[in-house]
Amino acid sequence: MDATQIDQVRRFNRTVTERVGVLHDHYLGRGRPIGEARLLWEIGEQGKDVRRLRERLGLDSGYVSRLLRSLETEGLVTVEPQPQDRRVRTVRLTEAGRVERALLDTRSDELAGSLLEPLNAAQRSRLVAAMAEVDRLLTAATVTLDAVDPDHPDGERCLRSYFAELQERFETGFDPARSLLPDAGELRPPHGLFLIARLHGEPVGCAGLKLPADAPAEVKRMWVAPRARRLGLGRRFLAELEARAALHGHDVLRLDTNKALSAAIGLYHSCGFQEVTAFNDEPYAHHWFEKQITRASSG
Repeated sequence: MDATQIDQVRRFNRTVTERVGVLHDHYLGRGRPIGEARLLWEIGEQGKDVRRLRERLGLDSGYVSRLLRSLETEGLVTVEPQPQDRRVRTVRLTEAGRVERALLDTRSDELAGSLLEPLNAAQRSRLVAAMAEVDRLLTAATVTLDAVDPDHPDGERCLRSYFAELQERFETGFDPARSLLPDAGELRPPHGLFLIARLHGEPVGCAGLKLPADAPAEVKRMWVAPRARRLGLGRRFLAELEARAALHGHDVLRLDTNKALSAAIGLYHSCGFQEVTAFNDEPYAHHWFEKQITRASSG
C-alpha cells in the first residue's frame, strides 16, 4: 500500500479528532466523553436492541456495557431484557436522557457551524462536498462480505427484497416460480456459494455463484439494497465472485439479466463482460453475458 496515502490518512485523522474535540473527556462541554455522547444519540427516541447498537458502532460488548452502566447511573437510560427472550436487552432513553440528547444535538449543530463559519461560501461548499465523498467512501469500506448458507435468515431477507423490487420493475412483474432459480444446494459448497454484504451488521446485498463441474461458473441473484447503492458494492461482488470462480478452476463467468435493469447492464459492460447468445431458457432474461477470467494457478 502507498506510504504517502497512509501518511495522508493519518494526518486527516489527527486533524479531525483535534478539530471536533474528541480528545477531551468533556465532549461538547458536557460531563462525558464522546463514546457516551454518541451512544445517547444512537439510541434515539425509539430505543435500540443492545446487540444491534453494538454492531452499529463496531464496539465490543464489554465496552458498550461499561458505557451503558455509566449512563444508567446518571439516570439517562434504562436497560431491560425483552420479555420473550431475556438474553436480548433493549436500551431506552429516560426523560432526562431525551433532554440531554436534545442538548447534544444543539451543541453538535453549533460545532458544525464553527467548522464552516471561518470559511467563505466557496470553501464551505468544497468542504461539505469533500465530507460527503469521504463519508461515502468510508461507508463503502465498512461493508463486509461473508459466505453463508443460502437459507440463512439474512439471505432470505435479501432475496425477498430482491424479488419485490423485480416485481415492481419488470414489465410483466416477477414470479419466482417461473424463474430458473438455483436451489439451495447449487449455492452451497462445493457446488457454489452465497455471499451476504452487511453494513453495520445489517444485510444490504447478496450474490450467488454456481460452480458446476461441466459448465462455466454463473452469477445468480446479485442484489444491492437501495440505501447501499453508489458504494461500489455491485462491482465488489463481481470481483469477489470472479476470484472465487477462478480459485475453483473456472475460466468463464457468465450471467443473464432483464432489460429493465439498465444500471446492472452498464455495470457488466464496464467490468469486462461481453454479450453472448442465450445460454439458458430464463423467461425473464433479455441479455446474456460472459467474461473470460484467469484460472487460478494450482501451484
